[in-house]
Parts: sequence; structure tokens; C-alpha cells
Amino acid sequence: MARTNFEALLEAGCHFGHLKRKWNPAMAPYIFMERNGIHIIDLHKTVAQVEEAASALKAIAKSGRKILFVCTKKQGKLAVAEKASSVNMPYVNERWPGGMLTNFPTIRKAVKKMTNIDKMTQDGTFANLSKREMLQISRQRAKLEKNLGSIADLNRLPAALFVIDVLKEQIAVREANRLGIPVFGIVDTNSNPDNIDFVIPANDDASKSIEVILGACCQAIAEGIEEKKVEAVDKKEAGEEAEAPAAEATEAPAEA
Repeated sequence: MARTNFEALLEAGCHFGHLKRKWNPAMAPYIFMERNGIHIIDLHKTVAQVEEAASALKAIAKSGRKILFVCTKKQGKLAVAEKASSVNMPYVNERWPGGMLTNFPTIRKAVKKMTNIDKMTQDGTFANLSKREMLQISRQRAKLEKNLGSIADLNRLPAALFVIDVLKEQIAVREANRLGIPVFGIVDTNSNPDNIDFVIPANDDASKSIEVILGACCQAIAEGIEEKKVEAVDKKEAGEEAEAPAAEATEAPAEA
């Protein structure tokens, strides 16, 4: 069963592209027609591309690796935070920190700094500082939380990037390309799909369009996580069953 369908995408306005004069010719295969100077995206292709992307995302989640969601535009910030959090995946919905992937150790140091400030608060060190120092550290902690709080649990480079508006987030895309990290992207008619591994042609400016596609993809991720849990339980049970006969076999000679 498909994770989404033509009608759901149509109702969410996923078919609306940009003005014809703003189009990127590389998006021609995904454009159905032009209406009133606006390109209309072929939603049949969008359905197929969502399905392909969802299957790949499910496999990544099942392997236990992380997918980093990126959307700093206001139309999708809340949706990304909600959907990514629901499947326990990291996300960036504020400014993209330059070098976040290509200079990942530096980003981890900043996250560690945030953790150290928390430790200071817990062990009482923070209370012994002057008011001025406390204020400075509190502001620093708030800034770090805003920009890096959502990736605090990302201890290693993500297995993939899921980007909304690949034109706006081109720095993130370039960093991922440079490191060979696959990129999943909602790509509008004004963007270049050439550097995107899994292209989802759709309107990236409407919140409903973003939500419906994110919902389908995160559902697939949730399925992958659940299957991983089931497999872990099955392996554990199989191991216990294998240990039981082995224990009986060692006890039998002793009795004899």
C-alpha cells in the first residue's frame, strides 16, 4: 500500500511550482504543464518518488543509523521539529551552522560545552559564580540550545540528510555531497535536482505540502525503527532457546 496518493498531495497543494520565469530546466521531467505562468508538478511522479524515498529511509532507520532533517524556512520549521522528534531523529530548523558536517568535531565540541554548563548547574559550581558570569553563561547556553539543542544526541555524522528547499539549504547539500552522504530533498521547480540523491518534486513553500510529505517519510522511518526492535527481540528469544538445549545437553552426562 502506498504511503501517500495523488488526491492527498493535490489537496495539500503539492502540485504548485514556481513562476515559469524562475524555473530550473533540470526540473523539466517532473513538470506536468504550465498554467497562468506557473508550472504544475506531475503528482504521479511525486507519489512514485515519495515511495522510493520512504523505502530508502525505512532501510536506514532499520539499520539503526540517524537521518538529519534540515528546514530553516518558517513554513516548515515547526513541522520538521514535530515529525523528526516523533521518530527520535535530529533536525536543524534554525540557521545552518556552516561546517556542521565537514567540520563535525568542532560542532561536537560546542555541544559538549552545553553539556558542561548543565553539569555546572547540577553540581553547584554555577551558584558560586558572580551574577555577571552567571548571566553570560546563561545567554551562551540559551544560544547553544537554540542552534544545536536538536542535534545534541548526534554523536556521529548522519547516514542521510532530508532537506526541505534544497535551494535555500544549498550549503547543507554541498557539505553532504562532499562527504558522500545521501540527500533526500523536497525539490521545487526553481531548484536544481542534480545533486539530490532522492528527489521528491513538490511545492516546498506551502506548510501543508511539507507536512504531508514529511508525514509519509517519517511513517516509513517509524516502521523501520519498529522492525529493528522486533528483530532484536526475535534474536534474543532465539538465543535463549539455543542456550536451553545446550544447558540440558551438559547436564545429561553429569546425571549419568
